[in-house]
Amino acid sequence: MNYPPKIHQDDNKEHIIEVIKTYPLATIISVKDDQPLITHLPLIYREEDGKLIGHIDIYNPQANLLKDDNNITVIFSGPQCYISPSVYTTTQLPTWNYIKVHLKGTVKAIENNEELKESLIIMTEFLEQPDHKYVLEHDNPKMERLLDYIKMFEITIADWEGKFKLSQDKKPRDTESARSELIRANQESIKDFLDKIF
Repeated sequence: MNYPPKIHQDDNKEHIIEVIKTYPLATIISVKDDQPLITHLPLIYREEDGKLIGHIDIYNPQANLLKDDNNITVIFSGPQCYISPSVYTTTQLPTWNYIKVHLKGTVKAIENNEELKESLIIMTEFLEQPDHKYVLEHDNPKMERLLDYIKMFEITIADWEGKFKLSQDKKPRDTESARSELIRANQESIKDFLDKIF
């Protein structure tokens, strides 16, 4: 038996890019001396060359590994939730549905303050969609002061893997019920969680 099941694999690059754009906070994994270094950073997909662009604090220990064509693994996480058998019209067992994207590639540092500045502006513009209530200006003095403390890097993607476990192996009515549950559970669980901790 193949694992993961092919029905839960989505290798459509457009779908994977949509996950990256909608859920840009990535888990970035590098390995040094057999020990993983893990950081969570937003990454922006650059359409013109298909690379991921990010920025990291120079004091983050992982910053020294984000250069020299080092290998890197990146994970993007979409919506996820427990699916109770009660949502199905047929007899099923409990399961968990989720959307994940796993990427592997190489990373290179971009040692150019003008490119760094431009990429910060572009990232802010992207993240401010659709209302653009804030614009990061090119001559922003706070940004200027921070440039020496931020490293820019780009990731060349070599391997794309979409893991879309969405009850595709069920009857169409049950797949649709699981989709509705994913929407409902994510909306409600965020509010419930925030009410408990904040």
